[in-house]
Amino acid sequence: MPVTLEQIRLFFTSPIFLACMFSWLSAQFLKTIINLIYGRVHSFSELLQYMFWKTGGMPSSHSALVASLATTIGFRNGISSDIFMLSMAFFFVTIRDAVGVRRASGIQAKKINDLGKELEKKEIIEKYKSIKEVNGHTPLQVMFGCLLGFLVGLAFSLLK
Repeated sequence: MPVTLEQIRLFFTSPIFLACMFSWLSAQFLKTIINLIYGRVHSFSELLQYMFWKTGGMPSSHSALVASLATTIGFRNGISSDIFMLSMAFFFVTIRDAVGVRRASGIQAKKINDLGKELEKKEIIEKYKSIKEVNGHTPLQVMFGCLLGFLVGLAFSLLK
């Protein structure tokens, strides 16, 4: 069955889709403002990266998105619905990844890079190529992301 223009319109005007996008963009915007205040943005290119792409930092945009998703699904379909249960499982996996796995791997990557640079400086190895340091989140960053996502999801659910 082919996708119709009406189905596409309904998708992009869905309160669930709009809440997810608004919460993600709001979190990225707040993150960008915070980084501007602390002087971490040094170019227009960096500004755009923080606004639309960079991960890590306050608040967690991943947490905001999944919290708004679960909130709007809970309001639209009920908290005993299968789709709400699925959204909550997705929420918990995403939160666990943001605060646990990605944060731990980012810390490990930083330590490995520090060690590699030290070995290069002492001429034990010739040239060290740094590995990517993935930015995870602190529990506070995740908590604020969840709060933002919940409030955005609540607003889109009540103001539809």
